[in-house]
Amino acid sequence: MPTVTAGKTRIGLVSLGCPKNLVDSEEMLGALVESGQAELVGDARQADVVVINTCGFIESAKKESIDAILEAIGRKKRGEISKVVVAGCLAQRYATELSAEIPEVDAYLGIQSAGQVADAIFGASPARRLTGLGLPMAGAMPRNQVAPLEDKYPLIPAPRIRATAPWTAYLKVSEGCDHACTFCSIPSFRGRHRSKPIERVLEEARRLVDSGASELNLIAQDTTAYGMDLYQELALPRLLEGLGGISGLRWVRLLYCYPTMMTDRLIKTMAETPNVAHYVDIPLQHGDDGMLKRMKRGGSQTSYLRLFERLRAAMPDLTIRTTFMVGFPGEDSAAHANLKKFVTESRFDRLGVFEYSPEEGTPGFALRPRVPARIAAQRRNEIMALQQPISLAINQSLVGTEMVVLIEGRHADAAWSARSWRDAPEIDGAVLVKGAPSAAPGEWVRVRVTEARPYDLVSQAI
Repeated sequence: MPTVTAGKTRIGLVSLGCPKNLVDSEEMLGALVESGQAELVGDARQADVVVINTCGFIESAKKESIDAILEAIGRKKRGEISKVVVAGCLAQRYATELSAEIPEVDAYLGIQSAGQVADAIFGASPARRLTGLGLPMAGAMPRNQVAPLEDKYPLIPAPRIRATAPWTAYLKVSEGCDHACTFCSIPSFRGRHRSKPIERVLEEARRLVDSGASELNLIAQDTTAYGMDLYQELALPRLLEGLGGISGLRWVRLLYCYPTMMTDRLIKTMAETPNVAHYVDIPLQHGDDGMLKRMKRGGSQTSYLRLFERLRAAMPDLTIRTTFMVGFPGEDSAAHANLKKFVTESRFDRLGVFEYSPEEGTPGFALRPRVPARIAAQRRNEIMALQQPISLAINQSLVGTEMVVLIEGRHADAAWSARSWRDAPEIDGAVLVKGAPSAAPGEWVRVRVTEARPYDLVSQAI
């Protein structure tokens, strides 16, 4: 049986899925620390208790989550750990099935589980804990503790324990989604859209900046819908104005923006608020009008192109990232050709493509005809090959220009790896920096771009 250090239980948390899940994990870590009974370890292999925050979005994510659960259960059976707690989207979506199929898990918590995780591990009161390891007695806690979703954004039970680099953080502004995209299962387990009040977002932003973050990446299922439930208006511009007044906050980056919700007011606020990075992530999913209707996405190829014109007119240096889905039922060769034409005309700075994953319970699951996996993979490769010279040409246009970059770490091909306003953490490219021997991770350095690659830039510190 693992030993306990200084009377505390060593807990390792495995966070899977998207940045929204990562914020949930950070809140769980905060709740565990606040309990006074947990010693957090960065490597789950060194833990007494393993908490797995799962993803249940698409089939590959579900498989990764199940594999992580089964690995932890195997360690429990071998006596290497004492308890396994499963939280997050997969537990929320399949709590009953998981409880029956994998009963060795000690507790299933679902999403919004920061307030439950300490009780699930340590019990609700000292009288219910075993001496020493601090685990609840057998039968003291129900195994399936997945709570119904709340009508409002849940309270944060404790300060977050950040898992990102000190200089960058994700800031979740809302939970859930009101859109009815036919391919998406998220509303079924994340619930309806619920905004975090502006004053709470700003308070959390100040705490993150005070802890060393100079970059905040705003996230939600749909960032642009922020405020509709609380204020009966699209209040993201008002939130950005508030974030613009926080001293020490250099970059505010917008991720997960819905194209039909990007108003002129939002564009104007982005352009006029000095610390809002001229970067926007707009997952479009497709560029063929017929496919957009089948997906119930709203908008059209024409309306999207007009949106890009408005954005670029207001911010000529804007970086636009998007994501496309190929292989959705009914996508024929003509629709795919329209998507390729749209990619060529739009000239995105950043682009990702994934293959459709049929999800039970969604309208798309029943749609026909299905696209063979081989064809979907081929179409993905074609879009990525089409985008590469576009990305390279845009990068080449930056050679000779100067920019301020955020140093993040050493790099084999240069002194440093950094990011510019054009690069979201973890998903975009890098700016390789030569020189700057006295720089350090987290610092800002002015550079001149000297070389362009398809996804990265090479620069010289000035």
